[in-house]
Amino acid sequence: MVIHVAPGDLTQLTVDAIVNPTNSLGLMVAGVSSAIREAGGQVIEDEAKASAPIAVGAAVVTTAGELFTKSVIHVPTMEEPGMKIGVENVRRATRAALLAAARNNLQEIAFPAIGTGIGGVPFDEAARAMVDELRAHRQPEPAKVWLIAAKPEMIPHFEEALRLASLP
Repeated sequence: MVIHVAPGDLTQLTVDAIVNPTNSLGLMVAGVSSAIREAGGQVIEDEAKASAPIAVGAAVVTTAGELFTKSVIHVPTMEEPGMKIGVENVRRATRAALLAAARNNLQEIAFPAIGTGIGGVPFDEAARAMVDELRAHRQPEPAKVWLIAAKPEMIPHFEEALRLASLP
């Protein structure tokens, strides 16, 4: 798996799927979820809600509405909107997204910084948890992963986590 770090807007990417950290109800009311719904349309939230409740540690793949990407991988990090979470939920969501990508033969996916907004997980802890799960994933898909930082201050945390993961 090739991993890239870049600043940017998840909703503008042309990858096979983007990852939406959400809640178990599939409500896309704040943060990354809200941005995805606003850019891609209500159909994305409607499809996610149709699969609710979605357990933390599970994933649902929907169409992407008007987005440039083909699919959205919804991974709950919390049961209800607005909850604070621990870093273990970041791990579980990352793992669920990777398994969903493998099941659906998605070659290239993009993650935001999971749990760092409403969830309240510190940037460095979230980055380490996400990179640990990426490195532990042993399936051929996805072949390429983008770690997209909406906030520029997240980039050094992703880069440091990748550097530390590559040490012997």
